[in-house]
Amino acid sequence: MQDIDYEHPRNLTPATIARLAQGDWIARGQNLLMTGPCGTGKTYRACALGHNACLHGYSVRYYRLSRLLLDLTQTKADGSYHKQLKQLARLQLLIIDDWGLEPLKPAHRNDLMEIMDDRHAQTSTLVISQLPTDQWYVSIGDNTLADAILDRLMHNANRLQLKGESMRKILGQLTEDERLG
Repeated sequence: MQDIDYEHPRNLTPATIARLAQGDWIARGQNLLMTGPCGTGKTYRACALGHNACLHGYSVRYYRLSRLLLDLTQTKADGSYHKQLKQLARLQLLIIDDWGLEPLKPAHRNDLMEIMDDRHAQTSTLVISQLPTDQWYVSIGDNTLADAILDRLMHNANRLQLKGESMRKILGQLTEDERLG
């Protein structure tokens, strides 16, 4: 947590991060939705919050959405799907990154519904996305399931909308001596 950079404007204050780091939102089973452009530090901050939650004794797991859905598809094939859903439901903090990057298949929408229904108001989910939350409905693809998933995810959620230029661009610029050609 102490390594979070506040030098570059991100629409984020140390007080907000300090409040989130206390973990009260996790204890209450609330969610956190972190959105913003690519490279604004969403994943870094979410993982810092996840690490901090571990230090406070919470069970935490991080997934990129595509890998979570792939894992669930594989557990259906090997017969451990319900066991995996139970494990996900018990996690006190589930971090899902790259929400909305790819269109969801019908089976994946159903998987997300199962996860969100099991976790609703019991445990916390931190969702990271480049898409603004008002575009999540369309990204899910099915109106009925989108309503159900987002109803469980958004109505007890804290929201952080990060802004600014990509840190990869700022920190990754080559010097003249490093450039090839």
